[in-house]
Amino acid sequence: MGYSVTTSPFLSVFRDKIRLQHKSLRTEEIYISWALRFVKFHQMKHPAELGAKHVEEFLSYLASERNVSASTQNQALAALTFLYKSVLERTDFIITVGYAKRHENIRDSFTDDEAPRVLAFLKGEILLVAKLMYGSGLRQMEALRLRVKDIDFERLQVLVFDGKGGKNRRTMLPQNLVQPLKDHLNFVKAQHDHDLANGFGFTFMPNAMGEVYRGDEWKWQYVFPSKSLSKDPRLGRTGRHHIHENHVQRCIREAIQKAGITRKASSHTFRHTFATSLVERGYDIKKIAEVMGHSTTEITERYIHVRKDSAVQMISPLDMLTQSTAAP
Repeated sequence: MGYSVTTSPFLSVFRDKIRLQHKSLRTEEIYISWALRFVKFHQMKHPAELGAKHVEEFLSYLASERNVSASTQNQALAALTFLYKSVLERTDFIITVGYAKRHENIRDSFTDDEAPRVLAFLKGEILLVAKLMYGSGLRQMEALRLRVKDIDFERLQVLVFDGKGGKNRRTMLPQNLVQPLKDHLNFVKAQHDHDLANGFGFTFMPNAMGEVYRGDEWKWQYVFPSKSLSKDPRLGRTGRHHIHENHVQRCIREAIQKAGITRKASSHTFRHTFATSLVERGYDIKKIAEVMGHSTTEITERYIHVRKDSAVQMISPLDMLTQSTAAP
């Protein structure tokens, strides 16, 4: 017998469990979304009536009929595993389908002349976000989640909190970004002061910190705040979230097209280029792994695509033939 999943108590309990573990709002939204899709797939049956076998059926459906990527399938598995183990507390939850193996793609990077060409078609805050990915090696969401307190102008450092895998780290702040960022923050400060004067000025606090710290303090404001006000779904305060990642991706994708780059590239290519550039300039791989936020150097070695690697240095047989015929 079906039921209204959106009004079911289980959904509220699910949210509470997610928040109890201090997971981000983004994770909460993703987990809730997968739980709803799972329930709808099984004709609105309550998750307590289902089990590991039903999860496996859902994952198989995603892979065989929806043709989702391995990362998407793994995301669904993580959400449903959390649902059964942490929410429903099912000790009998044993799933035989493991995490899908992702294909190891060759990650390309911009050449020395391509990166400036793409940047030339960007402006304003999107340009600053792209330069932080290119100049500091930040992931896109790490750049968007930066708070005012995370920019250390004196030490020329960017502090990244709760990055991928929950890691904290420091990375370099390019000297060329100091004044543009200061000018940008002057504008953001004026906007924040205006919000405070109108009874707003709150921002979305990480984890449960909104219950401890005042969310209207300047140091907690996003470096790249949204142009519109919105309400925090957890605390009910009205303030500014960061700009949406889809907007950044779209602007950079358009800039890549305008720059005449036809091979596969995206906003993340700036981060690839950061790592590749440091390797080509002889920096220690351990230090690069540290500023990239990788737990091991093996991850960094798989991640980067060095333009001057052995495959590029090899001479094609066709070129050798040309060289031999051109010899006197």
